[in-house]
Amino acid sequence: MMTQPPSPKMQDQPDADFTRLSKADVSALLHYKTELEAVERISQALFQSIDLDELVETTLRIALEEVGAEAGSILLADPEKEELIFRYSIGDKPVPRGTAIPWDKGISGSVFQSGKPRITNHVNQDAGHLHQIDQATGFVTHDMIAVPLRRWGGEPIGVLNVLNKRVGPLTNHDLGLLTIISAFAALAIQQAKHFENAKKAEMVTLLGDIGHDMKNLLTPVCTGMELLRGEVTELFDGMSTAELSEKRASKELCDEAGEMAQNGIRRLHDRVKDMADCVKGLSAPPNFALCAVGPVVLEVFHTLQGLARDKQITLRTDGLESLPEFHADERRLYNALYNLINNAIPETPPGGSITVRGHLDQDTGSIALAVADTGRGMSPEIRDRLFSANAVSTKKGGTGLGTKIVKDVVDTHKGKIWVESEPGGGTTFQLRFPLDPTTGHSSYM
Repeated sequence: MMTQPPSPKMQDQPDADFTRLSKADVSALLHYKTELEAVERISQALFQSIDLDELVETTLRIALEEVGAEAGSILLADPEKEELIFRYSIGDKPVPRGTAIPWDKGISGSVFQSGKPRITNHVNQDAGHLHQIDQATGFVTHDMIAVPLRRWGGEPIGVLNVLNKRVGPLTNHDLGLLTIISAFAALAIQQAKHFENAKKAEMVTLLGDIGHDMKNLLTPVCTGMELLRGEVTELFDGMSTAELSEKRASKELCDEAGEMAQNGIRRLHDRVKDMADCVKGLSAPPNFALCAVGPVVLEVFHTLQGLARDKQITLRTDGLESLPEFHADERRLYNALYNLINNAIPETPPGGSITVRGHLDQDTGSIALAVADTGRGMSPEIRDRLFSANAVSTKKGGTGLGTKIVKDVVDTHKGKIWVESEPGGGTTFQLRFPLDPTTGHSSYM
């Protein structure tokens, strides 16, 4: 709560009488002045932007500066998973973005559940503190204030944490400042989320329009391909055995080209639909059937071969022929591998390669796949948050949909995915799929 201002009588005192105010009155005036300045600063800073990440970062920086603290974090709630997700962290050893904790655990969870702020000046003596976070980062939390981020008159949407005040203990005055900041921040964050939802709705409509237009545009292409295939078939059927033997390679090439064109059109329709479903947060029931990985990968290679050739990149497979068939949604599996390989091509320099390796993991009885490139790799910050709940595309103009589509495919198959990468050392995506995801469990998860 904001400190109560001095009484009107006190405010009406002439300047000459200011020296006769008690220390308590002077302190109240200074606190009130500080709070007014905080209100002005946070309101100007937050409502100049509608970008959620920028708002979160600005809120945290202002909070640390106002209190004079070393570090802090903002966690936002994920209602579906009942978790608090670290959206942004500042300090010498920040918590990686996307790190999740149960929303009823730790000091942050307690504040989120109760909706009441909390000062803890001796964190090491608090049994509720989640020491795992400090152990994972190497940071030592001495004291902290945790303040709920609340909707106006509603339930919390997250928690603002400020850690390790530089000078002196954390006080109720610090709590008052952070309460003001958190109130404005929650309002601004909700505004940003509404804007994101509006953009999402606009994107869904746009993707629907694109899908409709594509269908109209590709219909004559499909019709033309059918007519062409009919003409080619009729032409070859009219040849003698000798002529047909001489032109067999041409016939096979024509058949392959026609099949590739039809498959490409079908895949294009599927991809637009998957993008629209991804934006809407929807997912059609999977169509599981016995599937061989090798042919799916080769079909992806056929689709992307021209792009890879232009970039002077070699596409390779290793060990896929030894893999057993497993229950999978072939369309979804294609889309996941397409995204991984297609994204790897621009990251791989000329002369490099992209290899899809596979083997049967004897320990878990799962299909083990790896998509490895010889590209420039990625920083630990990007790598660690890539498949987290708050992954954000770092590519100019990127939407992050490709990454989410891949993760959704893996989750649908009750599988697992992680990335191994270092700057300059290439990137390898590791995937694990149970032989039958319909059994309801996976031994390696």
